[in-house]
Amino acid sequence: MTTMRWIVGVSTLLAMLGCGGDDGGAPAAATSSSAGSSSGDETTGTTGSSSSADSSGADTTAASSESTGGDAQSCPGTSLRPLPAAFDERGPWTVGARTLAIAGLTVEVWYPVAPGDEAGLDPIRYDIREHLPRSEQGKIDDATNPWQDCDCYRDLEPDAAYGPYPVVVFVHGTASFRTQSLPQMIHWASRGYVVVAADHPGLQLRDLLAQVCGGGTVGQDLTADLDALLAAIRGETDELAFLGDRLDATRIGMAGHSAGGGAIANRGDDAAVLIPMAAGGTMPGTALVSTLVLGGTADSIVAYDQQLAGYASSPAPKRLVGLDGAGHLAFSEICSLRNDDGLNLLEIAEANGVCGAQFAGFLFQCSDTLLADTEAWAIVDAATAAALDETLQCRDIGAAFDELAGVAGVAEVREQ
Repeated sequence: MTTMRWIVGVSTLLAMLGCGGDDGGAPAAATSSSAGSSSGDETTGTTGSSSSADSSGADTTAASSESTGGDAQSCPGTSLRPLPAAFDERGPWTVGARTLAIAGLTVEVWYPVAPGDEAGLDPIRYDIREHLPRSEQGKIDDATNPWQDCDCYRDLEPDAAYGPYPVVVFVHGTASFRTQSLPQMIHWASRGYVVVAADHPGLQLRDLLAQVCGGGTVGQDLTADLDALLAAIRGETDELAFLGDRLDATRIGMAGHSAGGGAIANRGDDAAVLIPMAAGGTMPGTALVSTLVLGGTADSIVAYDQQLAGYASSPAPKRLVGLDGAGHLAFSEICSLRNDDGLNLLEIAEANGVCGAQFAGFLFQCSDTLLADTEAWAIVDAATAAALDETLQCRDIGAAFDELAGVAGVAEVREQ
């Protein structure tokens, strides 16, 4: 989320996002390919290869060719429940969630749970007020609060009958928080991924508001944050030990929104799939197999032209999906977080005198004229699931991106 960035001004905002435009360099070729034309020509679909490379570059030809009945198509040494043919459909797993502390970061982990294990339990409801400075949290009462409901359940055991499960690390944007893109992260977890997201100091909403309201500046080190998360994923620390051998640290993807997308752009040595959202493109890396660039054509914060430039400079194989009429926050739940009176986060904060909220309006891009969140999420879910499944689950995605090009709300699909 890039709201409330009045602190540094618009030009500094774009610099912080790492979206200052194409550097003019030619895109470097990736060392391995799972999609696209070997000639480098642009296409509007996918070649539908049933083989991809893992993070070490080894062949990971799918163990089976069917995803209906029995185990789903998956990488050698892994087992998945049958997945829906449509990539925007929720997967077969119940989603569990745990809140952890990793290297001083507050981290949420969503992961696959056997269906039915949630029986008799209440789903999680996240309290957005925790992301305000402590001095401001009491200004919004329970009745006024825009609660964030999650189709997930607290502290269940992971589904040990399947897996191990690949990992997706998500990085939120400026003035946001770890659950900002909850619909997408639950979507991935329901389809057989462990999803890890942290509140990033200096980037999160609480710190930006505190800075405006006299609370001082909190340092930001996204590189160190991601290094700490990766150390936990690789078992170098024990915070994720509850997942046991059901976590596959050899298959990692990363996604990020806005400034978070900028933070993952150079992590191609760690992740096989990179997905910057409203954030530009990526750089080559030894593990990187594919890039998916997502952007909204009506983004008033990071213009769509910058997504085009980011796509052009990213290494192939790569794809671009443009969302027609979508704004900057279409890749999050921010605009849809409303209370019982229909007020959104900004309106609630302003009405209750939350310090700093009055400066946020010109960057809080929520409007009925933009592509509706539910339509945007369906597109994002389909594109991201296809990109992740192809490489991290060794799944033949067929003509998924060709088909996506014909969906209402999709402005364009590019592929190389």
